[in-house]
Amino acid sequence: MQFIDLKAQYRLIQADVNQRIQTLLEHGQYIMGPEVRELEATLAEYVGVEHCIGCSSGTDALLMAMMALGIGPGDEVITTPFTFIATGETIALLGAVPVFVDIDPQTYNLDPNLIEAAITLNTRAIMPVSLYGQCADMDAINEIAARHGLAVIEDGAQSFGASYKGRMSCGLSNIGCTSFFPSKPLGCYGDGGACFTDDAELATTLREIRDHGQDRRYHHPRLGINGRLDGIQAAVLLAKFEQFKKEVALRAEIGGRYTRLINEQCPGVTTPHLTEGNTSVYAQYTIQADDRDQLQKQLAELEIPTAIHYPVPLNAQPVFADCGQPEDTPESLKLSQRVISLPMHPYLSKEDQETIVMALQAVLT
Repeated sequence: MQFIDLKAQYRLIQADVNQRIQTLLEHGQYIMGPEVRELEATLAEYVGVEHCIGCSSGTDALLMAMMALGIGPGDEVITTPFTFIATGETIALLGAVPVFVDIDPQTYNLDPNLIEAAITLNTRAIMPVSLYGQCADMDAINEIAARHGLAVIEDGAQSFGASYKGRMSCGLSNIGCTSFFPSKPLGCYGDGGACFTDDAELATTLREIRDHGQDRRYHHPRLGINGRLDGIQAAVLLAKFEQFKKEVALRAEIGGRYTRLINEQCPGVTTPHLTEGNTSVYAQYTIQADDRDQLQKQLAELEIPTAIHYPVPLNAQPVFADCGQPEDTPESLKLSQRVISLPMHPYLSKEDQETIVMALQAVLT
């Protein structure tokens, strides 16, 4: 049994992947070629925004978004400590300061009720993370941001394909960002990412930033990065997108089955809470359990693979020692010690799910 089975997906789309890559090899436009333009148009339509700007990774998408908004030294960006390092890392790389605000203990996403107390004269943006596949409470966050004149950047690295009150993740704020890392709900065969926006001026700025800050060849009105999306990865994503809507539905079905089985058979285990009006793409299926580390060891002995996302909050990382203490965000600290993710992918069979839950039940009784 695999934690994520990318080979099962590849077997379904192998012919299309190979054909698209072969087409690219024949026309030879490896950088910013037609596949990138086609992908951007396809994904912008899917998300429901005017502009998609493909880039080299989800990390670079966050970096580009903040650069486009002019965030720099001395500025503050409010975000969550219960996330991957890239969220806080990109803020700090620009010389800005990540301000860590605690999470809602049910959704694991940034708690809007705690945001305003963290806003100062230096605050420039709020960066909620739509963790594990479910969007943060974007309406509440956007309302706070509008009241204080702040930008909102959604870190949708794990939620691409999820919806929030009928709108799609990455189309819910000034700029939405996502990752196409292979294990993501829509993943390529390397690194990749994208920014999404309805703001034409921001879109132009983002396109310049991803290409060394140039607005035309050898003319650079701003500093940028080498953040271009690789053409081969765009070709892979176009092939994968043909299956994506079906896979989103399969993920919802599998996530719902997990929740039903675990609630029936494993008392004491906390299953994911799906907020009304939200859907989840279950980038991970993450539960809470007592003595999580022992549980992981016992499941491994039964050949059930698991993962922990994330065992150390960002404000407990040495690199962010000057950005508060983990005790300042008690829910994030508690959850980091209790969460464990079970195998999750669109082609996980009902039989394998039942085996996983039976193993979970066995080690908990």
